[in-house]
Amino acid sequence: MARIRATYWDPEGDTFGIPTFWWRGAPAGYATARQLRAKGLRPGGQPIAAQVMWRGVGGERVAYLYKVDQAAAKRTATAAQLTAIGKALAARRTCRTCGVEQPYYIPRSLGECLDCAPAMAAGSMSTEVTR
Repeated sequence: MARIRATYWDPEGDTFGIPTFWWRGAPAGYATARQLRAKGLRPGGQPIAAQVMWRGVGGERVAYLYKVDQAAAKRTATAAQLTAIGKALAARRTCRTCGVEQPYYIPRSLGECLDCAPAMAAGSMSTEVTR
């Protein structure tokens, strides 16, 4: 076992307080929150069961692990929630100036659609300096 890996090998949790494994060294039955999400699961309120540690940019990095057998199924959105999300996304596509719903999200930096933005910029320009 390499010295780096031996640094992060603590399956009983004596050194770090919880069971600790090196990068790609966690036993089967543990998964990160992202891995659970990919399987259609969520931690479901269970405490952190273990951690994976490795040396990365800026120091030591940590990924927390949860037990797969205690994970709960992902919740699905209700019809009312999906309707609310649809309305919110439509509001992000609707121009405040012309009121037209665009096929893209309105840039927050402009606050209006791309058709209205140049018109406002051209109208607010002062007279040009000629030589």
